[in-house]
Amino acid sequence: MEIGMDRLLFAFGLTLFAGLSTGIGSALAFYAKKTDERFLSAALGFSAGVMIYVSMIEIFAKARQSLEVCCGATKGYWIATIAFFGGIAVIGLIDKFVPTFENPHEIRDVSEMENGKKNGHELMRMGLFSALAIGIHNFPEGLATFAGAIQDPTLGISIAVAIAIHNIPEGIAVSVPIFYATGDRKKAFKYSFISGLSEPIGAIFGYFILMRFFNDGMFGILFAGVAGIMVYISLDELLPAAEKYGEHHIAIYGLISGMIVMAGSLLMFA
Repeated sequence: MEIGMDRLLFAFGLTLFAGLSTGIGSALAFYAKKTDERFLSAALGFSAGVMIYVSMIEIFAKARQSLEVCCGATKGYWIATIAFFGGIAVIGLIDKFVPTFENPHEIRDVSEMENGKKNGHELMRMGLFSALAIGIHNFPEGLATFAGAIQDPTLGISIAVAIAIHNIPEGIAVSVPIFYATGDRKKAFKYSFISGLSEPIGAIFGYFILMRFFNDGMFGILFAGVAGIMVYISLDELLPAAEKYGEHHIAIYGLISGMIVMAGSLLMFA
């Protein structure tokens, strides 16, 4: 499977954009007096809708088709299904080994900066562990964005935007405790920014380790795994975060809107 340099650069650029959107969350934490929770809830629900729809309707289907070409209909379907749940298992294991009290799923509000001070050392530790945890989580997300953009630029853009939205509250989760511990906006932004760099690192890993073996079979297994990773992220991170930030129905309306927009974009380029 020949991949042009333009396509590679485009895929790396999208992955960089998605990863560094943690900096948007960090900037919001510094320049907004309070998190707009209703908007963020809808945006996270929207992101979940995009990721679930594209994973189940588009990515898994293309992975199955690719594997059926090289392995036959029945065997190809089996391999695609196993790879899908394998992707879920990989991200689930990553989640399991992240310390729960510094987990990036912990919702933080920018108004926390105005609250009474806690132990600075404790908060600094929380922020640094959040940055590390988010970096670990973002690695497979970078691989997902890169693989999607390599296969289909339109698909890659959809995945990148969805992951970028979900990285915004992660940037808040890193920057709030570090700023609160140190009073240093630059340091807080730096660690938030660095935590997003693991996504382009995931893309680099995908290129140098996996692309040398990139054929129909490898593409199918990788893409099915990516579908599983994105479904897990949506169900375990995005929807719970959307529920915590806002009302249940706002999150669901965002979810359905994301599915509709994703379906429309796929139909437009069909």
